[in-house]
Amino acid sequence: MITKAVLMDQKAIFRATTRIANEIIERNKGIKDVILVGIKTRGVPFSKRIAEKIYEIEDERVPVYTLDISLYRDDLKKIDVNPVLNQEFEGNVDDKTIILIDDVIYTGRTVRAALDALMDKGRPNKVQLAVLVDRGHRELPIRPDYVGKNVPTSKSEVISVKLIETDGIDEVVIMEK
Repeated sequence: MITKAVLMDQKAIFRATTRIANEIIERNKGIKDVILVGIKTRGVPFSKRIAEKIYEIEDERVPVYTLDISLYRDDLKKIDVNPVLNQEFEGNVDDKTIILIDDVIYTGRTVRAALDALMDKGRPNKVQLAVLVDRGHRELPIRPDYVGKNVPTSKSEVISVKLIETDGIDEVVIMEK
C-alpha cells in the first residue's frame, strides 16, 4: 500500500479529542451516568484519552470499559479456539449513557457488532457513538454522534489510524490499495 497523505498529525488528533470530550459533556449536560466503552483495538486508547480530557474539564472521572467484539462480527469464517469473552468488561451498564468509541467508522458493521455485544451486558438508557474518523460508505443505517474528522474516501483507499499507545506515533494516514 502507498501512503497518499497524512490526514491528522498529533496536534490534530489532540484537538479532535478535546472537541469530542467537550461535545460529550455538552450533549449529556455533564457526565452523570456516562460510561465510555472503547472498541478493541484503537478505540480503547482513544476512549482513555477522551476520559482524561473529560477529567481535565469536569474534574470528575468517567468509567472506561473495553469491549471485544470478536465473537459478534459477521465477517468471521471461524472463531479462535480460545476466544476473548470480554473479561475486561465489568460493570453495570443498565440505565447508563454509553458512549461507544472507535477509531474509524466505515461500513457500520463493527458498530453493529459492538451494539450486540453491549446489549449482552445489560440495557443502557442511551448509546451514542464517537469516532476519530468517519470515512463514509455505510452499509448499515448507523451514524456517529461525535466525529473527529470526516474524510470522504474511495473504496480502494484505506484509513490507517496510529496511536502512540499501540503504534508509537499519533497520526491518521490515507493509503491506496
